[in-house]
Amino acid sequence: MDRTARIAELNDRLRRDHTCGKVVITRGIQALGHQSILDVLAAVAAFSDFTPDNDPYSEHDCAVMTVGDHCVIWKIDYYDTDLNFASDDPANPGVTIRVLTIMLSDEW
Repeated sequence: MDRTARIAELNDRLRRDHTCGKVVITRGIQALGHQSILDVLAAVAAFSDFTPDNDPYSEHDCAVMTVGDHCVIWKIDYYDTDLNFASDDPANPGVTIRVLTIMLSDEW
């Protein structure tokens, strides 16, 4: 498997299963309430509409989507294992912690 495909696979795993990293929701998402949070998490997990326009590097690392009445942005960033710096190799889960941040578009 090539490097880009490996990064996309790890990103997809984080989105779907919340494994291989951390998931963070913003205050705006939190304020939507329990059921809306579950709806947003499910929508992010199910997202598969990656195109060259919204995924130019084929890493499945971000998207903008509508969930209910809300425009939601999610983004995956790659950090070193101490969460201090960018990861040197996002394809290597041994040296990378992924952080999936989910927010309302007006929080961007």
